[in-house]
Amino acid sequence: MIYCRFQSGEVSGWGIVEEHRVFEITITEFGRTEIPSEPVLFLKPPSAVIGPDEKIIIPKGAGRVDYEAELGVVIRKKCRYISEADAMDYVLGFTCINDVTARELQKKDSQWTRAKSFDTFAPVGPGIADELPPQNLRVEAYVNKKAVQIGHTSQMIFPVAKLISYISGIMTLNPGDIISTGTPNGVGPIKAGDTVEILVEGVGVLRNPVSEEVL
Repeated sequence: MIYCRFQSGEVSGWGIVEEHRVFEITITEFGRTEIPSEPVLFLKPPSAVIGPDEKIIIPKGAGRVDYEAELGVVIRKKCRYISEADAMDYVLGFTCINDVTARELQKKDSQWTRAKSFDTFAPVGPGIADELPPQNLRVEAYVNKKAVQIGHTSQMIFPVAKLISYISGIMTLNPGDIISTGTPNGVGPIKAGDTVEILVEGVGVLRNPVSEEVL
């Protein structure tokens, strides 16, 4: 097993490709009933990425800001047009991601770049673990030690291998890129003073305090 633990400030500069609503139960939570026929993608900039124990900063005027617990898939080597059968050969390992989202801005805008891309809106960590079964992992979130999301990757609509194959048919994936695979039901708001913990079974716990922006 490879396991590396990040320290604060060690994860900046990574590109993140997100898959939206990859858990079937989350689609219902967001008021939709149809199951998508293909993944819905968006990107987070490297400037959004922070490591364990670094502060999530709630921007002024952002409105409601939510946590989203997600499994992150870290790419090991450059890939393009990869089949599902070969996809896992390009995976270095797995990590925890908190897809922090300004929910009111997401609903307001026709696309989600602004809502998803504020600085500190992509906590990653606490490390990378390999040799995990990506479709058999618990994904959980806790706010101030209270369980708020309890999910399992077996509930994903699109398996990890399918996501890698699909995304590599659109763009080149490079070493260190992370695919964030969507969140289970139970997303909710955070505020200054909270502590958010994201757990992925076999990886560990990603912990971040929440603070308000000071201009």
